[in-house]
Amino acid sequence: MKRFNSLIIILLCALLAFPRGVIGADESTRVSARAAVLYDPLGGKWLYEKNADTQMPMASTTKVMTAMVALRLLDLDAVYEIPPEACGKEGSSLYLQKGDKLSVRDLLYGLLLRSANDAASALAVLACGSEEAFAKEMNAEARRLGLKNTSFKNPHGLDAEGHYSCARDLALILSAAMEDERFAEICKCTKYTVTLEGRAQVLYNHNKLLNMSGDVVGGKTGFTKKSGRCLVSAAERNGVHLIAVTLSAPDDWNDHLRLFDMGFASLERRQIISVNDALYVDVAGGTKDKLRCRPTDDLFAVTEKNATVTCDVLLPSVIFAPVKKGDTVGIIVAYDGDVILGKICLAADEDTETKEDIKPRSLLDKLRELFKK
Repeated sequence: MKRFNSLIIILLCALLAFPRGVIGADESTRVSARAAVLYDPLGGKWLYEKNADTQMPMASTTKVMTAMVALRLLDLDAVYEIPPEACGKEGSSLYLQKGDKLSVRDLLYGLLLRSANDAASALAVLACGSEEAFAKEMNAEARRLGLKNTSFKNPHGLDAEGHYSCARDLALILSAAMEDERFAEICKCTKYTVTLEGRAQVLYNHNKLLNMSGDVVGGKTGFTKKSGRCLVSAAERNGVHLIAVTLSAPDDWNDHLRLFDMGFASLERRQIISVNDALYVDVAGGTKDKLRCRPTDDLFAVTEKNATVTCDVLLPSVIFAPVKKGDTVGIIVAYDGDVILGKICLAADEDTETKEDIKPRSLLDKLRELFKK
């Protein structure tokens, strides 16, 4: 296999090479939070960190995991009678009463918009029979996500011994949750009406960022006296996706806006590989000396604006005929430093037959060709 050097491949990718920079905090990106992160979920990069792995209470940001597990275990449109264990929960509430019937969908809107603790309890009991059993499912999901500093004791986030997370883990939880279109649709909603036994309740999303920035597409608030103000949020602009988390943050709204401004100023979505790019490879035993091949798809990726992107072309030095158009002949791997941005197959863009497949012309054929001239 031959490896093309970075300069040649950068020309293939039509990229400008700049020295690689590191996103860091300056005066404009200082945050009030005791712990915070800014995360690029598409590139898997941490753009800002402050006490990112410190275990802290996370209040109602817990409910992101509650929603994830409930969406996995319960039918969104199923209607249930509210279990008595969920009634009369302290804090934010839908004021559920014995005998009320609600769909899982309505409970999730109550959970993520109003941050209703009784909705969290109802979902837990309906899914697993008790809050304790549901918390075990939450912890199992945390392990599946590879979280190292998270432990759940309940589905609502009220202060409890052994109930904690960290800014980094909460970013990974929200990133995973946003991949579920049902979750993303609910948490970006600013207003929703629930009807309980004839009692209509209008729910307004506690996440003020949805009205403060057109880039914000979801998230979850949280507060207890012990945790302080907690906030996880997601934003998108021009193909760049960001996740911000702040814990114990007196000025959380502005913290998130500053972090997002920093991230969007530093990242861009760019085309790395185009289907119109052409490469040629030597052919042995064919009717052509060289075979034209192209990437099978475009590759777009999010990188820092000053990042040097390189591509390795893994292609045989010689291929043997016959080759049909569309046959895979190699692969291109794109890198941002040591991080793989993506892989695209290279396919033959034309046919080439073996020389033996070409029928020799008879004398009569040669005479006919001569008279045509």
